Amino acid sequence: MLAGMNSQAAAQSSDPVVVGAPLPLTGAAAADGIEFRRGLEMAADEINAMGGILGRPIQLAFGDTESQGDDVISSAGRRLVDRENAAVLISGYNFGSNSALPQVAADAMIPYLHADTVIAHEALVQSEPETFWGSWMYDPSEAMYGIGYLDFLRNLEESGQFTPPNRKIAIITGPIAYSINIAEAIRDRAADYGYEVSLYETVQAPISEWGPTLAKIRADEPGMIAMTHLFTQDQAQFMLQFMENPTNSLIYMQYGASLAAFREITGDASEGVLYATVIGALQDEIGMIFAEGYKERFGETASPNAGGQTYSALYAYAMAASLAGGVGEPYEEMQNRAIVERLQGLIFRSPMGTIRFNPQTQSAYSYPSQTDDPSLGLPHIFSQIKDSAQDGVIIAPSPYDKAPFELPRWMKA
Repeated sequence: MLAGMNSQAAAQSSDPVVVGAPLPLTGAAAADGIEFRRGLEMAADEINAMGGILGRPIQLAFGDTESQGDDVISSAGRRLVDRENAAVLISGYNFGSNSALPQVAADAMIPYLHADTVIAHEALVQSEPETFWGSWMYDPSEAMYGIGYLDFLRNLEESGQFTPPNRKIAIITGPIAYSINIAEAIRDRAADYGYEVSLYETVQAPISEWGPTLAKIRADEPGMIAMTHLFTQDQAQFMLQFMENPTNSLIYMQYGASLAAFREITGDASEGVLYATVIGALQDEIGMIFAEGYKERFGETASPNAGGQTYSALYAYAMAASLAGGVGEPYEEMQNRAIVERLQGLIFRSPMGTIRFNPQTQSAYSYPSQTDDPSLGLPHIFSQIKDSAQDGVIIAPSPYDKAPFELPRWMKA
């Protein structure tokens, strides 16, 4: 069956393969949406220079999801299928329930690759696997951030790099499910690692006045502060106000601190801050070649961490489609299922690390939380800002670390 189907697929025309990209090109997530677009453009150009997908060039079609909810996101996805004849949907992340685009892909019987980084994806595909067979999250869920943060702290202690002044963790989260899920994972597992949650604070967005929260932190000093509220501007204001009277606390900030805007706003106050990502450009040979080429093309302020996500996803799809004997069009279920089968079995070493899918959750394995083999999972990388003029440096996990952890200057040795 597969052999015959592949022979038929290989005989396709040389018409372009339309890759639909429903991205947040305007609104609150536009900075990342622009990078997601750039990553797709770079990958498409490279793949086309090598002959495309079995001789068919990739043609990109973009739909603006406007950083809005399900109705806008769904409309953008459907336009890409109905008007542009998209054979696949590829995105970075989108806000909303994270079920809108999986439903669009299911209705059209095409693959959908995304990095929403939400456990809701895993729940969705496990609840209706025969409906959402085409939706694949090419990074781990946000639950890995909470577990990974606690593992990171324990490893810092056990290796002698950090002795916390006390066992208290102050957790600050925001209004969106992604931030809350990470915060709850830290809160619910902290005691298992010997930590006490001294503060669990939920803030609204945007927030510029951090006085009330900082007063609580200063009244009961924690050894660690974990901010899972991810908006860069809000984090920057927290850091500036924190440094007016800092506590003896190690600061971790979710995602926002990884962007150049955080360092531009905070300046020297950013130095020492920790951040992490379950999918980001590595600082090894493969990652650096990609990052240098990306910045050469799009400018020094471009973000390989974001652009590398869709770049890697398009390569993964192109390889899976080639192995399946060709691209499927909308509603060509058999060929698109064949592509998904190849995607499920793929082990792809991207600039972000190794993408390998868990067939049960249709999401990528995380290293080291879900596998102890760095060649079989995406590394959950922790970085520390050491120079406000430079990107953070990867300090964990091994073997991807490039520099040791340093105690922030506001902390007492």
